[in-house]
Amino acid sequence: MAVLDDILDFNGTFVEEKEYEPYITSKYPDKHYVILTCMDTRLVELLPKAMNIHNGDVKMVKSAGATVSHPFGGIMRSLLVAIYALQADEIFVVGHYDCGMSAVDPAVVLENMKQRGISAETIKNVQYSGVDLNQWLKGFGDVTKNVEHSVDVIRNHPLVSKEIPVHGLVIDPETGKLDLVTSGYTD
Repeated sequence: MAVLDDILDFNGTFVEEKEYEPYITSKYPDKHYVILTCMDTRLVELLPKAMNIHNGDVKMVKSAGATVSHPFGGIMRSLLVAIYALQADEIFVVGHYDCGMSAVDPAVVLENMKQRGISAETIKNVQYSGVDLNQWLKGFGDVTKNVEHSVDVIRNHPLVSKEIPVHGLVIDPETGKLDLVTSGYTD
């Protein structure tokens, strides 16, 4: 059975047995903040537990490496919507140690694309259109510096009020320990 079929079968039972009821909440975050974090599988349950977050408490935005790669891209748009439409008053950027993005090699990613059916011509056309795929797919070496970079992009964004504290943290994906990189209250 395909993964989609498994999900739909489970979901039918989930809805029929009203297992969703404990998760009913509003679209506005109870704790009035938004978290930008990595899409790493180890953080799905660990990060909320480590930060004392429950369903309905916060808005959660995820990207590879918890990175704001463009000041007017989808990640930044999500943060702005959380602030100005969904009542978030603070932003937390939470990276993690042992992040897969810290070692991403664009050449390997491009080769994997080709192996999965993306033609060399398509890649060339994307690059010709002005996208430097080697830069766009490039990872980072130091998670702390990457968190500092994302915090800096957010803090200095022309559409983010200076009254919004932006914090940077790094979580240990094994223990859940949070290390403070920068506080939006004091920095």
